[in-house]
Amino acid sequence: MTTDTNASPYPGPQPDPANPDLRSRLLDAALPHVAFDGWSEETFRRACDDAGVSRDLGRLTCPRGAVDLAVAYHRRGDQRMIARLNEADLTGLRFSAKVARAVRFRIEAGDREAVRRGSTLFALPQHARTGTGLIWDTADAIWTALGDSSEDLNWYTKRATLSAVYGSTVLFWLGDDSLDHAATWDFLDRRIENVMQFEKLKGRVRDNAALKPLTALPGWLASKVRAPRADRGHDMPGRWSPPIDPTRRPGPAATPGRDKVAGSAPLSEDGPVPPSATPR
Repeated sequence: MTTDTNASPYPGPQPDPANPDLRSRLLDAALPHVAFDGWSEETFRRACDDAGVSRDLGRLTCPRGAVDLAVAYHRRGDQRMIARLNEADLTGLRFSAKVARAVRFRIEAGDREAVRRGSTLFALPQHARTGTGLIWDTADAIWTALGDSSEDLNWYTKRATLSAVYGSTVLFWLGDDSLDHAATWDFLDRRIENVMQFEKLKGRVRDNAALKPLTALPGWLASKVRAPRADRGHDMPGRWSPPIDPTRRPGPAATPGRDKVAGSAPLSEDGPVPPSATPR
C-alpha cells in the first residue's frame, strides 16, 4: 500500500481552484511560514496543509507555487493602499504630497519580513520580469487612484519615475531602524523633491524659445505616443482595475479616488499642468 504524499491531511470536499478565495486562504496560511522559509516550496506545501487544501489543488490554483503567493501578497498590498487612499482626507495637500502619502500607504500595507523575502525572490533572474511588473502595477495603481487621465507619453514617464521612487524607498525601508521609520519618510520626501525639480527643468526647457528648434522634433515624436488601450493583453503593463462590485448598478465607470484626489499629467508642485502645456 502506497501513500499519496501530495494529499491533504484534511479529507473532505475540495474547493474550486479558480475561486479567488482559495488563493487568499493559501496566502493567509503561508504568511506565518514566510519569515522562516521565505517564499519557497516548503512554505507552499505547509500553506496547503494548514489551509486544508490538497497540494495538487494548490498547484492548480498557484501553478508556480509560492511565487504566485508572493504575487498575490503584493497585489493585496496594492488593494489595501487603494482602500486607505479612498478613506484618507487629502484635501489641501500639494500634489507631490499626495503622491508621497500614497507611497507611504503602500509601504505600510506590507509586513517588512514578507517584503524582504519577496524582494530576494524577485531579484532572481527567472523572476525579475514578474517583480518589475509588480512595481509598475503599484505605480500605475497610485496614479490611477490619484485621478491621472494622461493618454500620451506622460502616462509612461510618470509610472516609470514613480516605479523608481517606490522601489528605492522600499529598499531603504528594509534597512531602516529609525523610530517609526522616520528616516524612510525623509528619504521618500527627498526622492519626490528630486522628481519635482526634474519636472520644473522639463517645463523650463519646453518654454524656452531659444530651445524650441531643438525640441520641436522630439516634442512631435512624443505627441504621437499613446497610453495602452484598455483591451491590451494581461501580460502587458497597464492600469490597475479594482474588483468588480456585483451590487453596483450599471452606469459610467468611476475611477478609484478620483472624487477625492484629482490630478493629471504632467506633475507639478501644486497639481497637474494645464493641458495647453502638455506636448501634442
